[in-house]
Amino acid sequence: MRLLSHILALFALAVLVAQPAAAQSILRDAETEAFLDEISAPLIEAAGLEPGNVDIVLINDPSINAFVAGGQAVYIHSGLIDAADTANEVQGVIAHELGHVTGGHVIRTGEGLATASKISILSMLAGIGAALVGGGEAAMGIIAAGQQAALGKFLAFSRTQEASADAAGAEYLSEAGITGKGSLAFFEKLLNQENRRAILQNDEAGFYRTHPLSGDRISKLTDTYRKDAAWNAPLDQEWERRFQRVKAKLQGYVAKPEYTLRDYPEGDDSTPALLARAYAYHKEARIDRALAAADMLIERSPRDPYFLELKGQVLLESGRADEALDPLRSATELTRSEPLIASMLGHALIATEDKANYEEAERVLRAAVGRDRYNPFAWYQLGVVYAARGDMARARLASAEQQVMNRQYPLALRSARAAEAELPYGSPDWLRAQDIAMEARALMEQLCEMDRAECDDRRR
Repeated sequence: MRLLSHILALFALAVLVAQPAAAQSILRDAETEAFLDEISAPLIEAAGLEPGNVDIVLINDPSINAFVAGGQAVYIHSGLIDAADTANEVQGVIAHELGHVTGGHVIRTGEGLATASKISILSMLAGIGAALVGGGEAAMGIIAAGQQAALGKFLAFSRTQEASADAAGAEYLSEAGITGKGSLAFFEKLLNQENRRAILQNDEAGFYRTHPLSGDRISKLTDTYRKDAAWNAPLDQEWERRFQRVKAKLQGYVAKPEYTLRDYPEGDDSTPALLARAYAYHKEARIDRALAAADMLIERSPRDPYFLELKGQVLLESGRADEALDPLRSATELTRSEPLIASMLGHALIATEDKANYEEAERVLRAAVGRDRYNPFAWYQLGVVYAARGDMARARLASAEQQVMNRQYPLALRSARAAEAELPYGSPDWLRAQDIAMEARALMEQLCEMDRAECDDRRR
């Protein structure tokens, strides 16, 4: 029955893929999101999609991976950014994942699973029939063979989808005039990783893989890329410079400080090194050193909003909210109220505990959620402002917005109902409270269908 367990695991995987980010931590940073949006835009256009409709989402996961999960969103693990050496390598991965989006592969995975399950069920029925006439060993052989065939059918289906995404990704890179050298370099990294783990690159090993053999993929793509007019296209040096900044910030934020300080040692005063060390020092509560690194960066580029944001963040999170206001105001103005930066400014204004700042905080936070509704932290802060002003109806509505995004569906439902009862009938906020209540109720029912135990936990 071992092969049957593989089939069941694949069905479970298909269910989990439906909401992958819910079980993982999404990393949000204004500079990183702007960078990923920019380098992916020409690829998204080449794929026939609208850049504003496709999200590139960074997941806090050290493994080297990227995936799509329905809709127009590409999820990239932090480990992939860490493993990549160039922005061009990341573009190769994004192009491949866009191939899954345009191919509708998440939806079509159900077709592959359905075919595999039919084979498995038929083999089990045939095996039961053999057992009923006394052929016990024959029955087990029939069932095992059927399960082997079902597993092989699904894995072959998956490998076909991956090969299709490889070809589509190469097409999008070509259409965008971007070299495929980074794509090949990243596949080489994957192959080296497999070799270190002693994963065989032969036909027998390939049967049990969801992806084609890395060696075969490299061979096919090398021929495709070398013939392409964009093969010798130069890398965008501005993108590559910014990628090193983003990569350093990410390591400083997610890695243990000792690892960051090892990779970006003191004495290295490059911009990426200063960014990485500022975050590492901040995590170790060496605030003076973190601020010194931030000040060095600002001295080099006084109008860089992300350097100002860094200084404001360090000051705010070390309990110096009043001092954080100036750099955060400047960063907000320079980015024309970028929602994540504006949210931090709103937080700082509230953290001063000076009620004279609450009017500005409300204005800043309302602008932030107006441009980015999917920001639970900003909604929470906005709720604090409303509560301080005695506007409990809108405070409850803000809480409902935050709770539904944090998957606290029963709380969101209660908050939305309470807000609806107090808000002016038919007003936009009243209608929004109704929408959240319906959304929370639907998501609770969906969760109960998938996982009764978790559903019961959330109801308590």
